[in-house]
Amino acid sequence: MNHFVPPYPPRPREPLGPLEILRTARRNLLAVFEEKSFEYQFFGVRVLNRMLFICNSPDTVAQAFIALHDSFERKTPQIRNALSPLIGADASFISDGPIWRQRRRIVAPIVHLSRLPLYAPTMVEVAHETAERWAGLPDGAPVDALREMATLTAEIICRAVFGPRLGAEHATTIVASFTEYQRVIGQIDVAYFLGLPDWMPRFNRPAVYRAARRIHEVLDRIIRQCEEARASGETSMIRLLLDARDPDTGEALDRTAVRNEAAVMFLAGHEGTANSLAWTWYLLSQAPEAEARLHAELDEVLGGRLPTLDDVPRLVFTRAVFEEAMRLYPSVPFLGRQALRDEKIRNRDIPRGSLLVVIPWLLHRHKQLWDKPDHFIPERFLPENAASRQRYTYIPFSLGPRVCTGAAFGQTEAILCIATLAQRMQLRLAPGTFVEPICRLTLRPGNTLPMLVLSRS
Repeated sequence: MNHFVPPYPPRPREPLGPLEILRTARRNLLAVFEEKSFEYQFFGVRVLNRMLFICNSPDTVAQAFIALHDSFERKTPQIRNALSPLIGADASFISDGPIWRQRRRIVAPIVHLSRLPLYAPTMVEVAHETAERWAGLPDGAPVDALREMATLTAEIICRAVFGPRLGAEHATTIVASFTEYQRVIGQIDVAYFLGLPDWMPRFNRPAVYRAARRIHEVLDRIIRQCEEARASGETSMIRLLLDARDPDTGEALDRTAVRNEAAVMFLAGHEGTANSLAWTWYLLSQAPEAEARLHAELDEVLGGRLPTLDDVPRLVFTRAVFEEAMRLYPSVPFLGRQALRDEKIRNRDIPRGSLLVVIPWLLHRHKQLWDKPDHFIPERFLPENAASRQRYTYIPFSLGPRVCTGAAFGQTEAILCIATLAQRMQLRLAPGTFVEPICRLTLRPGNTLPMLVLSRS
């Protein structure tokens, strides 16, 4: 089978200087890494007055995120400052210490894989609605695949989280607001690298708060609907959050905490999966042999019917395609932590307050850990090839105590959506389209992904 090399930002021949790193990172964080970065195992980079330590091997990744988790459980100042206007400083995604542990105890059971039978029919229902809408378009009609996937996953996560349908008006508002939020939020906490303390306030642009406010208004409105519909017995993530109690203290979440955790669920379940699905359609459009194998599997397993949760274990190549898309384009390509105390990794001192980073963008393309690391090769994720992969080299959902609680939800959602849509339709990159991965809060194929919809029939 022929395999192609999908696009990535140009890699500098030599390491960039501190100021050049900052300038480049403001445009695209992925563009700061020179070619040798994809071979290093553990290295440090000085950026102005701070050291940044990068774990880029299975042993250092495991040490940082598992063995030394208590020392590195705090998210970086950048991610805390970037997301707190949207999800609150107390949200499970960016909090640490007792608050994080309490939220984790409450939220984790709600998105546990044991809940998938509750959510899977919704995933298929919304994907089928998208397939029906696409089928009504003229053959070769243009669509923005990134926006289509954002709308699809927004509707899925809304029905799963809130129960009621998001509706076209709310969907447009919330998808556009998430996109605007990513566009206007600062990508680098310059104050930190200048050596300023964490407690010193950081100021965001007014557009950041406007976008967050629009999202909060939608979430608050739907939370009120869920509270009013409590007597109906309708099951949803928000209903479970409203009813949840801390198993240790018996405490419930207050209204703001419910909204913050709902925003985390929405952000993770909508944004990350949407980007990964968009990348999947792009990759398949450039790999006809992989696409043909995918179609053959769907035809054999499903025979034209809609998929169910029971079909997911049999869709092995479908899963492999999606996992390879996440390897090449991890939705969250930077996993940063701030040292809470002095530590050592590989006998190198990591001073308290330093940043320790695991970068899936580097780890997933490491030249010593992957064969043809920049190539699109779904077969590497087939069950018969699992033994060839080292542990802790593939971490699209992070790992350790802070592993993404919704990993099973997101992966199942993606497999069911791919199976539902690819049975009936094909997507082709619009002529003249240039695709380049751009990293803001998440990794996107630019701001749009123009593609053409074709019927398989």
